[in-house]
Amino acid sequence: MEYLRPRSWPEALRIKAEYPQAVPIQGGTDVMVELNFGHRRPAALLDLTCVGDLTEWSTDRGCVRLGAGVTYARILTELGGKLPGLAMAARTVGSPQIRHRGTVGGNLGAASPAGDAHPALLAADAVVEAESIRGLRRIPVAEFYTGVKRTALAADELIRSVLIVPPSGPQQFCKIGTRNAMVISVCAFGFALHPGGRKVGTGIGSAAPTPRAAPEAAAFLAGELEARGLWESRGAIPAALVREFGERVTRAAAPIDDVRGTAAYRLHSLSVMARRAATWAWDEYRKAA
Repeated sequence: MEYLRPRSWPEALRIKAEYPQAVPIQGGTDVMVELNFGHRRPAALLDLTCVGDLTEWSTDRGCVRLGAGVTYARILTELGGKLPGLAMAARTVGSPQIRHRGTVGGNLGAASPAGDAHPALLAADAVVEAESIRGLRRIPVAEFYTGVKRTALAADELIRSVLIVPPSGPQQFCKIGTRNAMVISVCAFGFALHPGGRKVGTGIGSAAPTPRAAPEAAAFLAGELEARGLWESRGAIPAALVREFGERVTRAAAPIDDVRGTAAYRLHSLSVMARRAATWAWDEYRKAA
């Protein structure tokens, strides 16, 4: 196995073009586990830890550009106010040690259906910046996941950053696991209110072959809020409406039975989490009036 360690982003792109089979590694919280258990034996590792550009984040005209190497710990301490949904998800990732190593870029690259960042990114309508020596392209996160642990990245592309326009309303993240910490999710759900566009954002984790949104459920809830004048009045959201939203979210899922839970349990959990997330976010929206 070859070990490749670029010192700059341009050098990383040149190496990836020369070695398209090289597996990128930053925090190593996914890749090293696979290597240690013999689940993966790539021809080369592309160590990006010396590429300083990836560890930076910035804002430009209301958009947060989150470098692929920014850790979960930094999201918690530096971006909790701007990206509360993603910060909630980051808080559930592994242990403090893992949060100091793991990155959203690594979560995206691994593309596990159980990745904790995915539901929050989907709910926020994030965009993935992928780059190669051929140029830069932007991929809506809902189009980024193409299969189980597969992405829309070309063989010579690397994830540079994630672009997120913070939702203008409250956000929520819910996760169910077999215990409270250090656990892979049985099911997860991300939710965001976008009052400026009269939209609702959703994200489902661990309940389908890929992370996915629930667009029909989101359109239903946003439409009902509009029809009832609730966006403007900020009145109480009817319980029946929230229940129907939860049921519609489950229709977007396609869970399986596995060692962590049954498909039926995942669907029930997803309905409950969707109801709770919508209620908590709406209550927060009302209090902000």
